Amino acid sequence: MIVGVPQEVKNNEFRVGLTPGNVRGLCKQGHSVLVQRGAGEQIGLSDESYRLAGATLINSAAEVFAKAEMVVKVKEPQPQECAMLREDQILFTYLHLAPDPQQTKALLASGASCIAYETVTSCTGALPLLAPMSEVAGRMSIQAAATHLEKTNGGLGILMAGVPGVAPAKVVILGAGVVGRNALQMAVGMGADVCIFDRNIDCLRQIDMLYGNRVRTFYADPLLVELEVCEADVVIGAVLLPGAAAPKLVTREMVRKMKAGAVVVDVAIDQGGCFETSKATTHADPTFIVDGVLHYCVANMPGAVARTSTFALTNATYPFIEVLANSGMVKALSHNHHLRNGLSVHRGNLTSEPVAKAQKVDFVTAEELLAA
Repeated sequence: MIVGVPQEVKNNEFRVGLTPGNVRGLCKQGHSVLVQRGAGEQIGLSDESYRLAGATLINSAAEVFAKAEMVVKVKEPQPQECAMLREDQILFTYLHLAPDPQQTKALLASGASCIAYETVTSCTGALPLLAPMSEVAGRMSIQAAATHLEKTNGGLGILMAGVPGVAPAKVVILGAGVVGRNALQMAVGMGADVCIFDRNIDCLRQIDMLYGNRVRTFYADPLLVELEVCEADVVIGAVLLPGAAAPKLVTREMVRKMKAGAVVVDVAIDQGGCFETSKATTHADPTFIVDGVLHYCVANMPGAVARTSTFALTNATYPFIEVLANSGMVKALSHNHHLRNGLSVHRGNLTSEPVAKAQKVDFVTAEELLAA
């Protein structure tokens, strides 16, 4: 199979879909890998390292898309990339389609088969290709919050850990999944006053067993969420409904009641965000203020630590890339229902039920299409 790796074009996105080590693995199995020149240069992965691993270096993204049978990326394709996709081509990347009907329409029009990292599952029901970036984003959320609590960055002027005689920042984390638990680990480590909400009591029990009275755990009752959010210095949005739009847990009215200078970090922004006041931002212009509350809603947070993120992501994605390259898409998806759960678009058909519900459109199951 011919595997193509274009350079990412989203604002301040420096991650890359395959490392030189991944390239060597694919080439040893008889596959051809095309890498756009400069794809990994910004994170210390030189063109020469890809060439020595066996890749063919390509000058333009257009040529990569034109020649590749499978395109491996990191972020959702931008409009100019959607236009380069073609029928019978595989796209393997993050898609986050639920809040993005324009991208959905473009991918349907392309005729390509698009597999979303974020909905591939494991035998435990986890999301193994989303998890590494959720770990990074969860940890980064606290770094971002601590930075933007500083008065010079628009916050109230609070030190996350406090000092003897002065209380630490009060941090509220909404969601105890991978993002929430990693945010919790960082917030506790920095000495913040932390509480975390979820509806999974077993998960809250595990947190209580691990952290004891250093963390307050709450069932996600809407009234209690409102009370804690309105008193918080930092609120981390870490909720996830796999493949679907994020629920709006914090209303505009709740934001209006928050402290001026408080900081909101909406890690769920890729799926539309869990604050009614959220809108996607970029690393170039990461924040905005609503009713005195600073919002950090960068849709590709792990892109800021692109080298760490690239290796963490490809550690998880490479085995699936191998399966697709060695078996072909139809056979791979027919025999592996976890990988099949990632199929979102196939030859002009939407195959993701959560996306269909979010956008109020029809869908066809992957099983039906692959059987045909």
